[in-house]
Amino acid sequence: MSLASSDLTELLELWDQLNLTDHDNLSHVETLLCSGAVRHAAFLHVLSVFYIFIFLVGLAANALVVWVNLRSDRTRYETHLYILNLAAADLCAVATLPVWVTSLLQGGRWPFGEAICRLTHLVFSVNLFGSIFFLTCMSIDRYLSVTRFTDAPDSRRKKVVRRLICVLVWLLALAASVPDTYFLQAVKSSHYDGAVCRPVYPTNNPREWMVGIQLSFIVLGFAIPFPVIAVFYLLLAAAVTPSSDQERHVNRRIILTYIVVFLVCWLPFQTVLLLDTLSLLNVLPFSCNLENFLDVALHLTQCFSLVHCCVNPILYNFLNRNYRYDLMKAFIFKYSTKTGLTRLIDAETEYSAVMTDNTTM
Repeated sequence: MSLASSDLTELLELWDQLNLTDHDNLSHVETLLCSGAVRHAAFLHVLSVFYIFIFLVGLAANALVVWVNLRSDRTRYETHLYILNLAAADLCAVATLPVWVTSLLQGGRWPFGEAICRLTHLVFSVNLFGSIFFLTCMSIDRYLSVTRFTDAPDSRRKKVVRRLICVLVWLLALAASVPDTYFLQAVKSSHYDGAVCRPVYPTNNPREWMVGIQLSFIVLGFAIPFPVIAVFYLLLAAAVTPSSDQERHVNRRIILTYIVVFLVCWLPFQTVLLLDTLSLLNVLPFSCNLENFLDVALHLTQCFSLVHCCVNPILYNFLNRNYRYDLMKAFIFKYSTKTGLTRLIDAETEYSAVMTDNTTM
């Protein structure tokens, strides 16, 4: 799903293609009465500010996570590989935001050409799907590590399996992103000067293509991952056996936070996207109020969903004691010898790795 800055003006260009005016007995004049709220300059500027904030925070946090994971001896941690790939996916996703912000500030016009239109969308979409899929894999891996492989060492076979899973996740994310990217074009707008980056579907069945692609994002981006994440983390919360009731409470609270954050970030956008799909299927009757609401809501909720790129580094890294030790060593002891303090950190990290990683990591 793209971060397209299309608004109702662009939707007007799609309505004839989707045969909405004929099907709903609306004249072209009546469709023009729908005022595109997202064309308001103030709204676009506010939205751009939010995207820039997400870009700056997400870029700094995820770049730090990638750097610390690459330079530290993190092979002893069960989910290290998933966390590294998750941070890389979030990093690449937010790295595309300046391009979309540039388009937003120009009222939805696309000044970069068709190649950049497709490439930017593909990078964004692949890494967005990748981030969701890696979160799903982590929930399953953590539960299995606690309940099935507690006595088994982190063997070479398990490492190879995790690497294969990471490769499969990226391939699945690429496959999920190709259909929407394939139809993207930088087409000249008939309502204002300049081009827009939007999908152009086959003229014989454009509505079916649009509905199918939106439903695929709902299914692959939320309907399947969220139940899996929720079920396995709830099972993990019930299975953890820390040394004290206080530790159990803390671990369970962090585990439940994983579920709540994913739900809060993604449910609003997925709900609005589902309403938009139902509108395309004529389950919801057409009205200008509905179209204006969906147009604004899609922009706002998609922007809000990207907050997960800023929250993931905090939840899966900065809250973990082992990661904080590695971060401390990376900055404070980068040029020092093995002092007593660094040996103490190494010893405590080794001791807590198994206990902490399978619960809060």
